[in-house]
Amino acid sequence: MPHVLLVTGHPRNDSLTAQLARHAQERLTREGHTVDLLDLHAEGFDPRMTEADEPDWADRDKTYSDEVHAHMRRVQAADTIIVVFPLWWFGPPALVKGWIDRVWNHGFAYGRSRPRLAGKRMLWMSLVSYGREQFAELGWDETVTRTLRVGISEFCGIGDASVHFVYDSLNAGEAAFKETDAALDGLGFRSPGPSGPGPGPSGPGLLSA
Repeated sequence: MPHVLLVTGHPRNDSLTAQLARHAQERLTREGHTVDLLDLHAEGFDPRMTEADEPDWADRDKTYSDEVHAHMRRVQAADTIIVVFPLWWFGPPALVKGWIDRVWNHGFAYGRSRPRLAGKRMLWMSLVSYGREQFAELGWDETVTRTLRVGISEFCGIGDASVHFVYDSLNAGEAAFKETDAALDGLGFRSPGPSGPGPGPSGPGLLSA
C-alpha cells in the first residue's frame, strides 16, 4: 500500500480544512494505507525563510537546518503527497507556501538532472469560497492549477499531479466530504464502503474554510 504524506495548513483545528484532512486520513487508514499527517500549524512550523535555509544556487548539496531536513525526509518517504488548504488571496496560505519555500528546496526538490521526487503522485486540494462557475469565469481555476501543478509539482519532477477544488466552501456542508472522496478516487484510491463519505456537517467548523 502507498505511504501518504497528508499536509494541511490552517490555524484552526475546527476549520473545514482540518475536518477534510482528518476525513482523508481516516479513509486512507481504513483502506490500509499508512498516513503521515503533517499539520503545519499544530507542529509549529515556521514558514519564514531563514538564512540557514536560503537556497545556494552554487551548492546543490547545501546542508539546511535540522528542521528542514526532517521535513525533507517525510516528503521523500511518501509515495503520494496530498496538500489540503484554503485558498487565500488566490494562493496557499503562508503556512503552506513557506513550507514549500523552505522544504522543497534547491538540491532536494529541484536543481538535479534526476529529480528526487520523480515517480511520486501529488494532489492539491484547495477550498474555495467562490462557486465553480464564477471561479472559472474569472480564470482562477486555470491560473491556480497551473501554478500548483506546473509551477511546483512538475517543476520538481512530479508528473502525476492534480488540483481539486472544493467550491463554495463556506456553504459546502456534506458536499465538501463528497468532493474530498472524489479527489481521492481521482488518485486511484478505493472508494469508501457503505458507511458513506464522512461525518458531514458538524458544528461551527463548517462555517469557515
